[in-house]
Amino acid sequence: MAGNTAVPGTSVTQRIVAILGAFDERHRRLPLTRIAERSALALPTAHRLVAELVAGGVLERAADGSYVIGPRIWDLGNLAAVHTDIRAMATPFLQDIHTATMATVHLAVRDDTRVLYVERISGRVSIPIVSTVGSRLPMHATGVGKVLLAHAPAEVIEQVLARPLARMTPRTIVRPDILRGQLEAVRADGYAVTTEEMSPGACSLAVPVRKGVDADAPVAAALGVVVPNLRRDKARLLASLRTAAAGIGRSLYR
Repeated sequence: MAGNTAVPGTSVTQRIVAILGAFDERHRRLPLTRIAERSALALPTAHRLVAELVAGGVLERAADGSYVIGPRIWDLGNLAAVHTDIRAMATPFLQDIHTATMATVHLAVRDDTRVLYVERISGRVSIPIVSTVGSRLPMHATGVGKVLLAHAPAEVIEQVLARPLARMTPRTIVRPDILRGQLEAVRADGYAVTTEEMSPGACSLAVPVRKGVDADAPVAAALGVVVPNLRRDKARLLASLRTAAAGIGRSLYR
């Protein structure tokens, strides 16, 4: 056994990855016992490794004794290509959308079977929004997520639809057959819409960002807005999103 852990043959690197993997959007703050439990590590091993991660700025200890992700992870995350390339190229376009619409604007990419938010500009209207930069959310309940899922490889779509779909609100689509039909509509229409599926009082509209200027170019990201409703401004918002997505796509193609 490589160290005091519940899994034989686990390396130190694997144990550290398991500790970091214990944190997610639903577990942002964890006591040591929960870290050990969620990472399948013996408590003494978790205690020793967590202390080293705190010393390195990877984790931080809160006043109540629990632990949160530290600033070092944020610094490293900002070096990832998905942040430095797409985020840098897209930011001026996101700012243009925000200026024109005053809506909350999101840029997101697919991370396996979840949507990863790489940029967000908050809108003027106060509406409940769950996403933060760096957060990962279910793809089936968000506009940007549905765009990314619709254009994901077939095996990813089947993997998502094969699992129980989390009901985030009473309006979240959790039937695989209905969601499959929505994904077909996203591909046909070129955009996705959600109505209070992630948060009550929040609607979203999103379009694909393609890596190039061709209509069949690979989808690199999704661009979306979150607003209180889409009854009046859907056409205007969609035009702004499509214009910005085309601009980002041209930048990625260069």
